[in-house]
Amino acid sequence: MTIAVTQWQLDKASKESFSSQLYLQAQQAIQSGRWVAGARLPSIRLLAAHLEISKFTVSELYEKLAAAGFVRSQPGSGVYVSRLTEQQQQLESSASQSSRQQDVALMRQTLLREPHWIKASAGWLSPDWMPDQEIRQAMRDLARQPQSLTDYGPAQGYFPLRQYFAQRLSQLSITTEPAHILLTYSASHALDLIFRLYLKPGDWVMVDDPGFYNFFALLRLHQVQLLVVPRTKQGPDLAVMQQLVQQYQPKAYLTNSVLSNPVSLSIHPARAFAVLQLLQQHQCLLIEDDIYADFETQPVSRYASMAGFQPNNGFETIYLGSMSKTLSADLRVGFIAAAPATIAALTDLKLISGISTSNTMERLVYALLTGGGYRRHLEQLKRRLQQARSLVFSKLKQLDCQLWAEPSAGFLCWVKLPQGVSSSVLSERLQQRQVVLAPGSQFSTLPDADLYTRLNVAQCLDQEFWQILEEELRQLKST
Repeated sequence: MTIAVTQWQLDKASKESFSSQLYLQAQQAIQSGRWVAGARLPSIRLLAAHLEISKFTVSELYEKLAAAGFVRSQPGSGVYVSRLTEQQQQLESSASQSSRQQDVALMRQTLLREPHWIKASAGWLSPDWMPDQEIRQAMRDLARQPQSLTDYGPAQGYFPLRQYFAQRLSQLSITTEPAHILLTYSASHALDLIFRLYLKPGDWVMVDDPGFYNFFALLRLHQVQLLVVPRTKQGPDLAVMQQLVQQYQPKAYLTNSVLSNPVSLSIHPARAFAVLQLLQQHQCLLIEDDIYADFETQPVSRYASMAGFQPNNGFETIYLGSMSKTLSADLRVGFIAAAPATIAALTDLKLISGISTSNTMERLVYALLTGGGYRRHLEQLKRRLQQARSLVFSKLKQLDCQLWAEPSAGFLCWVKLPQGVSSSVLSERLQQRQVVLAPGSQFSTLPDADLYTRLNVAQCLDQEFWQILEEELRQLKST
């Protein structure tokens, strides 16, 4: 059997290369079984003539397919589809093979590439909300610049981008210098470096509850003990925090001070001041993750703006952020701002564990942030999110779901399901209908966690989602 040349299609108006288009077609046809093992591919000359492209392009395509194991070449005979093993057909390893599968279950689900899935609980905006064309143009501009694309970057990261972050922080009343900023691959990478420097197995660390599930997972990875502090609408429960500090002498407190995940509320200034006093008294490190900073619509106080970065009798503040939520989850650029000695120590850890971060990506992010379009992009994001929150909050009320709080900014919300409905049961049912909904236990250890779920308003605009949710809630309430 020979695969007909008519089974190959080429969109010559596409910006994607001919070779990439054809490779993807062949990969999908082979993995789906449409092109069976042993089928012969057209000759290079015949396919090139049919598609009106160079023989070199087809030759390159066949070499890529052979390197990936999809085809095999028999000299003097032709190129044939290979017999794929079960392992080759499986896109990723089974989650059940990992002892940490529960920690990252939601992340694995939301990273699925199936476009028809509705990711109602995803922790990021969908690609169509991001400045894709601006990124592509910035990439083309970067490629034309004379700087090397093959060398290591500076130890602390691209200086102009560090300078930009220092200026940006000054607008938030946070005083620092480019020399006191370290660029990382992401906020998660930043946290990993901080934990390596400050924590050892068995240490106690305070976290908000409800809070970001990856905070919990990353701390458990470092074998520390978690102390959960119930989150109120003004910030952490101060009475509980005081009790925990006195009883356990925790090494650190990790928090989202602004638009906290998953509740999307910010710390009240008076509560922030009281928390700082408590942590200073007990010499407890404060780690402030501010990755949602650019979503805020009203000025908000930060711990770092109140306390600064200069160590004070054993107390210290470390601030971090990233551009993954507002610019691109794929470019992977984060940063840490801290005292000079802390940045020096974290830089050494960065070099030991991963050498330098990508200078090319940092230059690209800098071009995007300073090109004039980023501010317009943020304004558009905030308008769209305001409309999305209004729509989603209205729909939730119609289904007897209650908002723990009604945030005025950001894209996340913490939702209480109708009486008697378990979020874990609802999540399992929705998964069968290709909808990702997070059980409340992913974000909270409190007794009522299973009554809640986290929603992303930007991922809940499909009418199909509301139809499915209404049907499942109706069935669960009737049982």
